[in-house]
Amino acid sequence: MNIAAFFNHSMFKKKPIASADEGVKNGHGLKRVLKPFDLIMLGVGGIIGTGIFVLSGVAAGLHAGNALPISFIIAGTVCLFAALCYAEFSTMIPVAGSAYTYCYTALGEVWAWIIGWTLILEYGLAVSAVAIGWSGYMSSLVTIFGFHFPKFLTQPFGVNGGILNLPAVLIVLCLTLMLVQGTKKSVRLNTIIVIFKIGVILLFILLGITAISLGNYEPYMPPDGWLGIFSGAAVVFFAFIGFDAVVTAAEEIENPQKSLPIGIIGSLAVCMILYILVGIVLTGVVPFAELAQPGAIEAPISYALNSIGISWGAAIVSVGALAGMTSVILVMLFGQSRIFFAMSRDGLLPALFSAVHPVTHTPAKSILFIGIITACVAGLFPLATVAELVNMGTLVAFSIVALGVLILRYKVPELNRPFKCPLVPYVPLLCIGACGFLILNLKFIAHLMFVVWLCIGLVVYFMYGMRHSENRTLFKTCDPLRISGDPVPESPMLHFNEIDIPLIALTDPEK
Repeated sequence: MNIAAFFNHSMFKKKPIASADEGVKNGHGLKRVLKPFDLIMLGVGGIIGTGIFVLSGVAAGLHAGNALPISFIIAGTVCLFAALCYAEFSTMIPVAGSAYTYCYTALGEVWAWIIGWTLILEYGLAVSAVAIGWSGYMSSLVTIFGFHFPKFLTQPFGVNGGILNLPAVLIVLCLTLMLVQGTKKSVRLNTIIVIFKIGVILLFILLGITAISLGNYEPYMPPDGWLGIFSGAAVVFFAFIGFDAVVTAAEEIENPQKSLPIGIIGSLAVCMILYILVGIVLTGVVPFAELAQPGAIEAPISYALNSIGISWGAAIVSVGALAGMTSVILVMLFGQSRIFFAMSRDGLLPALFSAVHPVTHTPAKSILFIGIITACVAGLFPLATVAELVNMGTLVAFSIVALGVLILRYKVPELNRPFKCPLVPYVPLLCIGACGFLILNLKFIAHLMFVVWLCIGLVVYFMYGMRHSENRTLFKTCDPLRISGDPVPESPMLHFNEIDIPLIALTDPEK
């Protein structure tokens, strides 16, 4: 077998778009139960959490100063570029897997594995990190009622005499069991939490707006000027992560071609408006320099209300922050389990993870496995650089999705696209450029750890994924160019979205 032919016909082979939903058709799909409102709530549930309740103070106090709203606008605009690219892909391929599936069709199997492996890191660490933050908030909140968790049960092993961060473990396991019960039940719980935490944010805005001091806005630009604003944007970018979890639910959405763009862009727009308002009120109530001080940097919104004598409002905000983190954990667990499910259905991970429960219609084994692993990480490890690693994984995913939109627009322009990303190629190129800029602003340790994770992933792919890929069969039986050197037959035609397309046009990068 020719080595060049091996690389052309195996791990670099693209998955034909027309076959992307074969798993659904063959009975390995998930039940479509979600509507546009559910999607918006799912997106908001994944977005509003640690980012707004904690990182807003970090960004204002240490980076952007009073220009915090501009940092939110910059970070939100980068995410909007990515959201438009996600919307185009997700309406063409409304199945589970998010950026992993899109990358498989546009770039090839090995690149799909890399992005899938990256998303596993992103969602897994996000769950663990937010669970640790949830534990800290819960431990502080119960002290109001005179209860104190033993320190050895609120710290990871070896840290300040800790053995296990028990609250973090329990919240992950409880939400894991909730997800196993069914998508609709999980979404209802998420919707209740989202409505409550939006109410808490609106309460802060209404209470704080009456105490704004215009003198606090001077000077408006931070000491580092635009550099500080861009640094703040890199920090609060974490506050927008979560809208991409909407597309992981693509296979469970009623009428996905219409609902997905509404859910993706709608959830991002709602959060962007709320964030800008919070930024304006927060820096108007508290001088930005105070937000960098201990006591304020950990809980800036509660600190702001306490500083103007509204302690009862601060207590409600603390409960809202707890609720916000709960929904983030729920949505991130949901998203990671669907990516795991899609990779397993393609044969890149063991088949047991693509089993769908006959009663709840959920990938129960994937959910349980991921829940147990992330609970262990949350309970046993301190994760000091988690936010940077999560940002790295997300930015890489956004870049690859934007690149995929460009490739398919060029390679297969005739495909029916229910939603088209506007201003192509400018929006995808802006997305790639902005993501690359933010990646360069992340710390070196995040780059190093990300490379180590990718190396581990490639070992797993070559040892297992490449050997068990379900699409190897498809490539050998359908691809007119055979590894074995057989004569090249006439290219078969696929009927897809009312267009007859030669299969070679979808699978061969030279055509």
